[in-house]
Order: sequence, then structure tokens, then C-alpha cells
Amino acid sequence: MDAAEFRRRGREMVDYVADYLENIEQRPVYPDLEPGYLRSLIPSEAPLEPESYEDVMKDVERVIMPGITHWHSPYFFAYFPAASSYPAMLADMLCGAIGCIGFSWAASPACTELETVMLDWLGKMLQLPECFIAGTDGHGGGVIQGTASEATLISLLAARCKAIRRVQATNPEISEAEVLSKLVAYTSEQAHSSVERAALIGGVMMRKVPTDKTYAVGGHMLKQMVEEDKAAGFIPFYFCATLGTTPSCAFDHTTELGPICNDENMWMHIDAAYAGSAFICPEFRPLLNGIEFADSFNFNPHKWLLVNFDCSKANYYKGNQQINICTDDLDLAALTTVLFASSWVLQHWQIPLGRRFRSLKLWFVFRMYGLKGLQAHIRKQVALAKEFESLVRADKRFEICAEVIMGLVCFRLKGSNELNQNLLKKITKSQEIHLVPCQLSGRFVLRFAICARTTESRHIQQAWRHITQLTFELLQEPSH
Repeated sequence: MDAAEFRRRGREMVDYVADYLENIEQRPVYPDLEPGYLRSLIPSEAPLEPESYEDVMKDVERVIMPGITHWHSPYFFAYFPAASSYPAMLADMLCGAIGCIGFSWAASPACTELETVMLDWLGKMLQLPECFIAGTDGHGGGVIQGTASEATLISLLAARCKAIRRVQATNPEISEAEVLSKLVAYTSEQAHSSVERAALIGGVMMRKVPTDKTYAVGGHMLKQMVEEDKAAGFIPFYFCATLGTTPSCAFDHTTELGPICNDENMWMHIDAAYAGSAFICPEFRPLLNGIEFADSFNFNPHKWLLVNFDCSKANYYKGNQQINICTDDLDLAALTTVLFASSWVLQHWQIPLGRRFRSLKLWFVFRMYGLKGLQAHIRKQVALAKEFESLVRADKRFEICAEVIMGLVCFRLKGSNELNQNLLKKITKSQEIHLVPCQLSGRFVLRFAICARTTESRHIQQAWRHITQLTFELLQEPSH
């Protein structure tokens, strides 16, 4: 493919993408397929000779689209949003064309510097404390990770390194292995599985902190567990708080937890993967109170800020933290500071060496939507969630299972877990809307998340009509 054909095919692809998104609600939101469907549809080996672009695109519809769960359908209400916008898509195209591997300033100066500035823009939208902002003096800063999982792991490894150095500074005779065996990390029992996975990768013990009736962690329980572990000879060193848990969008009480972590010299990391975007709205910003006690903070712009995956992690580190997650054979002089604006060494804030020019997507989206446009998007989706909540509350057969704070509604049929499992099976089989469940207080609960950028009130109304029709059919079955 030469430049001339690329121009032609590029225009065709833009038309294909625009048509796909404009007509996406006509496609079944969830595929009706069995695992392994694709292998029989394509050859078992790559072609020896080149094939035409036309043949490839024919197979997109024949092979690929039947197996797509359409995350950007207005009838997709599962998981959390996967943000999408035309400005972000255009920026992604440019990112792919530039193709730089921006692991350091010298590898591509614009890649490094734009990321620094964009995360400062974002930090100021969130009204983060000044110590999290790089600015021109480099007293804090952020870096875009691939996923929230990576960001949590990085923070845990940094905390682990800091704890080992602290212990060895007062007890030089103790080995690193011995310190590791005593380290204890904490997180909510409602936290995402990636937090526990970070502890497994980091080789440290992690304890799950029980939550209150709102599914949030409070200070009393964490304090009690820390005291118990210290008395047993362990070293508490890390706590991951969640703002907007995956099951129910619950918010840990960071204003209670932060002072405990600071007093105990424990690193507090705040994971706000979904909810963090909403903090650009003044009415939701109080939910971030307590950030001043944290050592690091992350959220996913690709979930709710109209930035396509994987401009995934804005991971902020408080100024003056010492971060070193690397081995001794690397340049430790460059690793031992988080003064990002002066060090310009991105690979030391992440797991991989290479990185994409993801900040282009932030730049395009922020400029073409503006802060007011992004706030309007979030407020609209919160209002749609409230609309669905009101529909559920008006039907006495159903119950709301957690407070609706943002764009997630947790609900269920009054009755057994089996009854709700059967309702979800009927919903999934219908392919008209897509939901996923969670467990809250031992109950099987349906999650209804407002996800697609194009979701409107009519989609909410249609989804509820569909749910109630399937509920009627289910309750008419002899077994019920």
C-alpha cells in the first residue's frame, strides 16, 4: 500500500467507522456465539501471497463483527464506560502515524513534555493539591499508564522500596528478604482484583479490610487491623483506597483513612479508576477530599472522559516522594526522584520501557470539548442513571441495592439469587441490552451502568421496558 492508496483507504475507513458508530444500535449488543467460533472462519495459516484490501474488509463483517460485544452501543450497560469520541480517534490515528517510543525526553521531546503538561491540565481540572502538579519546578507530576492495574502495581512497588529502605536505615543488619516477609498491605474487600494481584506480583502479604453498610472502608477497621499486625511483628506499609468501587461505586472514607496512613508511615494510594473523571465537576469534587493525605492517585480518563482506550492511567505522585522500582544495574541517579519535570525519564514510572504518544488524545479532547463540555457529558450520564433508578423504585417487584451516586445503578428482583440469575440469563440471551452482575452482602445483584457516549433517555426507557417484559415472562414460568 503506497501513500496514494493509503489516502483513499483512509477515507474509506473513516466512512466505515462513522457508519458503524452512527448505526451501532441496530446491531445486537452482545454476540450469540460459542467459544472458538472464529477459528473455523479463517485459514489455519497466514497467506503466502498478498491479499486485497477489499477482501480484508469483507472479512471484517463476516468474521469480526459477529464476535464483537459493542461497548459503544447505547444499549451497553455492563462493566463501566469505555470512553470514545471522534477527536480522540483522530488523535489515535496521528499517534499511530508518528509511532514514537517515548520512553525518555530524548526519545521524543514532544511526547514527554506534552504528557507532563496534559497531566497538569488534568490535575488542575480535578483541583489536586499543588504537591501533585509538576509545573515548571517539578514538585510533583503524573504519567499515563496503560491500565489501572499497572498504576496500582507501580505504587505498591514504590511503597515497598520505600519501606525496605526505611527499615534497613534503622536496622542495617536485617536483610531485604526478611523485611519483605514482614510487610503487610491493605485494601478494601470491595477493591478491584488488580489490587490483590499487585500484592502477588510484589511478593507481599495483603489483607482485605471489611466494609461498612455502604460497602466503604472506614478508619476504625483499618486502624484495628494495623494495630493487630504491628503487635504480631508485621510492618504495615501500604493501603489502597478505592473511590468508586467496581461492584457498587462505593467511596472509601479517605478523610478518616489518610491520617491513619500518615501516622503509621504507610503509603496511601487512591484508585478512582471510574469515578475520578467526575471530580472535574464541582458537585462531585468533595468525594476526593482526603487526597491531601495520599502519596499517589490514579484514575482512567478512558472510562468516562471521552478519551479512547488506552490513554488509561493518569497516575499522580506527590512531590518529594522517593520512587525506585528498578534493579541496581540501572541508572539509580535517575531513578531516585519523582521530580518528573526535571528528570524527564518516563520509563522509570512504568513497567514497560516503551510507551505510546497517548497524551495527544488528552490534548485533542480537552481542546475540542473544553472543561464545560466534559462536565456536561458526565452530568448527563449521572442524570440518566438517576432516571433509571426512579424507574426501578417505581416497580415494587425490584429493589435498589446501593446508593446511586454517579452513573451506576445496582438493583435486583426481590427474591432469591437464583431468580435474579435467571433474569440475567434471559437478558443476555435476548441480545438487546447487556448487563453484568456483582455480589453485595451475599446477594446476586444486577449492575446497570451508563456507558456509551450516545446513550439518551429513550434508550433508558427502552431498556427498562425490555427488563420488565422479561421479568413478566420469568415470573409466569411454572417454577416461579
